[in-house]
Amino acid sequence: MNVLILSGSPRKGGNTDLLVEAFVKGASQRHHVEVVFVRDYKVSPCMGCNACTRNELHTCVQNDDMSLIYEKMSWTDMLVIASPVYFYGLSAQLKVVIDRFHSPIRDRFRLKKMALLLVGAATLPELFDSILSQYRLCLNFFKLEDAGRVLVRGAKDKGDIWNTDALHEAFHLGSNVQ
Repeated sequence: MNVLILSGSPRKGGNTDLLVEAFVKGASQRHHVEVVFVRDYKVSPCMGCNACTRNELHTCVQNDDMSLIYEKMSWTDMLVIASPVYFYGLSAQLKVVIDRFHSPIRDRFRLKKMALLLVGAATLPELFDSILSQYRLCLNFFKLEDAGRVLVRGAKDKGDIWNTDALHEAFHLGSNVQ
């Protein structure tokens, strides 16, 4: 299976990167895994112009790196969304990329499964509720299988994730991807 991870952390070497690395170690034992660190791509926000709905190739009028991500998505069987949680939502960098999937080009994707890796500094029980609601809506709308989730609370500073079981959980989730 081809697994693509969209990692939304703007901070290199932080807790989200460590969580992604653990998942990759597990999943790459049996699958092809690629990580897109969205911080390394120049992607502009969707303008809502709907030009992509009016041309045969469903291309966006914006000439940016989103075309590279669309290409990677075209061969992806499983998508993993990884993000730090800022004010109870995904990082802005990742949200921009996800919003750009509001295009008919997504109908060409062969995506079947999705997983979620989230890291938040707060310890509130409802920390991930708004993201999980959006995640479930996407699963239902696109008829995707939920391949699993690792949700980490209380990891604020770089390396805090080492004080949790999350890296083991992410490795386990990755190694059990089918």
